[in-house]
Amino acid sequence: MNKYIEVSDLCKDYTLYKRKIFKREKEIIHAVRNVSFSVKKGEFLGYIGPNGAGKSTTIKMLTGILTPTSGEVKVAGFCPWKERKKYVRNIGVIFGQKTQMWWDLPVKDTYKVLKAIYRVPEAKFKKQLSFLIDRLEIMQFYEQPVRQLSLGQRMRAELAACMIHDPEILFLDEPTIGLDVVSKHRVLSFLKELNAEGKTIFLTTHDLNDIEALCEEILIINHGRLIYKGSLTALKKRASLPRLLKIRLKEGYYTLSQSQKKFIDAYNGEFNEQEGEIVIKIENTHKPAILAREVLQKFEIEDFKIQDPGIEEVVRDIYKN
Repeated sequence: MNKYIEVSDLCKDYTLYKRKIFKREKEIIHAVRNVSFSVKKGEFLGYIGPNGAGKSTTIKMLTGILTPTSGEVKVAGFCPWKERKKYVRNIGVIFGQKTQMWWDLPVKDTYKVLKAIYRVPEAKFKKQLSFLIDRLEIMQFYEQPVRQLSLGQRMRAELAACMIHDPEILFLDEPTIGLDVVSKHRVLSFLKELNAEGKTIFLTTHDLNDIEALCEEILIINHGRLIYKGSLTALKKRASLPRLLKIRLKEGYYTLSQSQKKFIDAYNGEFNEQEGEIVIKIENTHKPAILAREVLQKFEIEDFKIQDPGIEEVVRDIYKN
């Protein structure tokens, strides 16, 4: 396996001091504890967990902003906090709650400053800028000061800013937070395109729909510890949640016979008489094909479908266990 990001026994501790009447008490907070994983070149990885789980702390260590208490990290052959000057030339970073742009400068001037910082050749800069303006539809606010931009416009401008030097790796911490539907769609489509071109993308987000739409693999962290790494498909199989058989009855057939009610009760199902919908949990002991055939024989059906558990339910189940 081509390991592009390698993380081994990564730990980050913080010391808090609580003031008492006559002395201070020291408390050690374990923000990240013995986290290990690897990421292949060109992979789109989702990193999820509840608030305070250690996601942003991990990102800050991977980007060299923080030095870990212990453990090792190699990204494209670099140790982020030891070789930061060389390393940052190959990465792009977004923290959704913070800006890397100059508040009072027009967007175009920010890009020129970044061009100089990263020493991007003029020809490469023009080509990359043209690509970014086109894909992220930036021209409409290209000459406006950053402080005048809407949140959706600013996040698109931020994404372009982190791509000015055409990095191979992107670390994105909540890049779609607070975006409207149109802006979010534009950003997600752009990220898909970048990944299709071979960019390695490390994404943290609370929006599990983003994860499902974009990521091949996911990491789940809770209380500083990594509790899962793998595909979404494997995660859903691992979760102890049943699939649902949802049955919509034909209008006029919402009144059930005793036989039909007994059938629903036998499968611990539920019936919404107002909506004419029956929901049955498909347990591991059930054979879906046989169950569906019985349903077709007993009810006048408008439609039915088998629904897998949603990603939010699956993740909640993993946390619980």
